[in-house]
Amino acid sequence: MLKGFRDFMMRGNVVDMAVGVVIGAAFTGVVTGFVSAFLTPLVGVVVGAAGDFSSYKANLGGVIFPWGQFLNVLIAFLMTAAVLYFCVVLPVTKATARYLPKKPKSPKRPCPECLTEIPQAARRCSACTAQVEPLVVSPGL
Repeated sequence: MLKGFRDFMMRGNVVDMAVGVVIGAAFTGVVTGFVSAFLTPLVGVVVGAAGDFSSYKANLGGVIFPWGQFLNVLIAFLMTAAVLYFCVVLPVTKATARYLPKKPKSPKRPCPECLTEIPQAARRCSACTAQVEPLVVSPGL
């Protein structure tokens, strides 16, 4: 019983997932700290509210609506999303496109028998095994 549990825990995907969760939690702290230390005060400077809207409330029929707290959370979410996009997603996407370019797809055509997409240079369909005449592929395509 313990051998099975040990094998499960030492499987690559469990360890990878655990490392990913820990790194994600640490990264969340970094991004949250950056947003709260730098970006939220900048928003406060722009709107003249010192970056804290939590004291803003509305009283409607004896019920207090703390809309300022929601505004704080909304601004923090939008800034966190912007930081993640511009500092992580965009650079990783550009680096992936630069260093791991996609291979060009070979031109395809439909099989005359089953209409499955097959390469233009194919002599036989991989789905229905029908013999087909290969099309001449130009080197420029």
